[in-house]
Amino acid sequence: MAAPLSPESTILIVGAGTWGTSTALHLARRGYTSVTVLDPYPVPSPISAGNDLNKMLEFGDIAGEDDKERYVSEKLLEAATQGWLNDPVFKPHFHETGCIIAATSEEARAHMNSKDGPSEAKGWIPLNSKEDFIATMPKGVLSGDFPGWQGWWRKKGAGWVHARKSMESAAREAERLGVQFVAGEKEGKVDGLIYEAGDVKGVRTADGKQHRADRTILCAGANAAALFEFKGQLRPTAWTLAHIKLTKEEAEIYRNLPVLFNIERGFFMEPDEDNHELKMCDEHPGYCNWLTDSQNSKRSSVPFPNHQIPKEAELRCRGFLRETMPHLADRPFSFARICWCADTPNRGFLISKHPEYASLVLGVGGSGHGFCHIPSIGGFIADAMEEKLDPTVKECLKWRPETAINRNWDGLQGRFGPEGSNRVMDFQDVKEWTNIQV
Repeated sequence: MAAPLSPESTILIVGAGTWGTSTALHLARRGYTSVTVLDPYPVPSPISAGNDLNKMLEFGDIAGEDDKERYVSEKLLEAATQGWLNDPVFKPHFHETGCIIAATSEEARAHMNSKDGPSEAKGWIPLNSKEDFIATMPKGVLSGDFPGWQGWWRKKGAGWVHARKSMESAAREAERLGVQFVAGEKEGKVDGLIYEAGDVKGVRTADGKQHRADRTILCAGANAAALFEFKGQLRPTAWTLAHIKLTKEEAEIYRNLPVLFNIERGFFMEPDEDNHELKMCDEHPGYCNWLTDSQNSKRSSVPFPNHQIPKEAELRCRGFLRETMPHLADRPFSFARICWCADTPNRGFLISKHPEYASLVLGVGGSGHGFCHIPSIGGFIADAMEEKLDPTVKECLKWRPETAINRNWDGLQGRFGPEGSNRVMDFQDVKEWTNIQV
């Protein structure tokens, strides 16, 4: 049986990424006075998916396979929206510039235009020609031919958030409220959990120290599967991003652009005001890094950091630019990296007390759409710890290994990519990487 909770309860959070930092903030705001966050790196970690210039953010469109999933999506999105609009920790980092959603193939168009997709009734403007797309941005920004593109433009209720600054802001406020962040490749790196009397009593770090606690919250993102057996519920999956350096004058022209996202090609957002770098991603169903354990022949995707991207990803990025901004298509990349996340079988979050280990709480499974919830996701994780989750939310986000039985590990999970890359790829097959000097 887990120890009773009180404001003085000792709480360990494993991982100082998006969800770990959010959880620390929410616990501190609830009055917990002994919260410690462990991570090999200080916030923002160079390998955290949240350590990024910007992320897309869209309010209001709810998706789900059934009424329960739609209800949960609505609850999660409503809480995140309120955080971005009203929480002083996060509000300064939201830029309501609007967004453009587009697709090229018939299959992707059908997906985009499904009942949960954009429509004029929801305030979206249809885009059906090259001229329509070019007119969404200042003169000179878009100059491509947009071959086969069809899309939608939403001027309000969407935009982008500065991811890194949001994480830093959350960590500063959590620290101000008393949270202790322990970083370092030995003192902050968790090697394993402490199992005693049928429960989890804390963690061990690489320096040999035991950190014992009343509750242990696992928010380790794509690395969580290396610390705990998730019975197939998590698939570490990576995406690829790159930056292009703009001049100060160019950055001024590119200010306040709507996010442009083709669900088969990629996306870009306005350049950041500090370094004048424009971020883009090539779109695809993701990369795994499949390795086989020689002892049990079990195949698993093992995350690794790399501040380069496969050359094939660079070619996809440049192909996307040639269709939209050909004047930038051959400009050198100033930065690139792979970005890891953890997919659940249905891309629903896994936020739950563990059914067998009463003191272990799980906050994982961002599934490629976890960052926009940083203002509020820690509150749901805290609710799970305190056993206060809305019953429907609890049911949909629970520990659910039955959903991973006979899991299709190469499943696209509703994602698309260009011809030749419309599949889950394997880093083991990559022959050549970029060599960007930063």
